[in-house]
Amino acid sequence: MARREDITRLYELLDELEQTVGGKQKLKDCTGYMDWPDRGVYFFFASDEHRDAGDQLRITRIGTHAVSERSSTSLWDRLRTHRGAKRGTYEGGGNHRGSVFRKRVGEAFVERDSLNDEYPHWGEGSSAKRERRLDELEMERRVSDYLRDLPFLWLNVDDEPRAESQRAYIERNTIALLSNYQREAVDARSDNWLGNHSRSKKIRESGLWNVNHVDEDYDPEFLDLLRDQIEETSPV
Repeated sequence: MARREDITRLYELLDELEQTVGGKQKLKDCTGYMDWPDRGVYFFFASDEHRDAGDQLRITRIGTHAVSERSSTSLWDRLRTHRGAKRGTYEGGGNHRGSVFRKRVGEAFVERDSLNDEYPHWGEGSSAKRERRLDELEMERRVSDYLRDLPFLWLNVDDEPRAESQRAYIERNTIALLSNYQREAVDARSDNWLGNHSRSKKIRESGLWNVNHVDEDYDPEFLDLLRDQIEETSPV
C-alpha cells in the first residue's frame, strides 16, 4: 500500500515539474541551443500508455549522467546521444553502442521482428567500424524514430559527478519505486509495449527500459529531495 501511495506522490510531483518547465519535450524538437541545466535527471514516458487510474502517461525510462568522478558529460550530451544524429554519414540514425537506451530499444525491435540474421552484431562491443555502422543504419533510424517521439521531463540537479551524487540517488530510487520486477504490478505495462520483446527479463517484468536497480528497495525520502529540486528547475 505504501508503495502505491509513493508512486502516486511521484507522479504528482512530476505533474508539478511539468508545469514548472512548461510541458514535456520530445527529442525530435530539442537542440543544444536550448537552456538545459548542466546536470540533471530525465524521465521518459510511454507515448501511448497511461497509468491504471487517470490520464497520466506511464514512465518507462529514468536516467542521469556523470556519476563517475571527473566526468564532464552534460545532461544535453546524454539526451543528444539518445536522440541520434541529425546530419552527417549516419543522419537519422545514431550510435547504440554509446547509448544503452538505444541498444535496448533496438534489441526489442530485432527480437519482435525476427531480425537477428540482419543484425547479428547489434549491441556487440563499445565501438564498431564504419562498414558495420552503415549495415546497422536502418535499425538505428528505427530506434531514433521511436525515441525522438517519447515525451520526457528533466530535473535540474547540479551536484558534482560521483557515484553518491544526488542525481544517482534520485535515479536509483525512482527506478526501484516504479519497477514491477518480482513484485505486485502497479501501473503495469500494456501488452503492446515494445519492451515486452526485450532480451532482458528485468526490462520485460519491470515495465521499464532500465536494468540496474529494478530489483532493489527504495528509500521514500528521495521524494522530498525530488520536490526540493523541482524548485531549482526552469524551462529550457
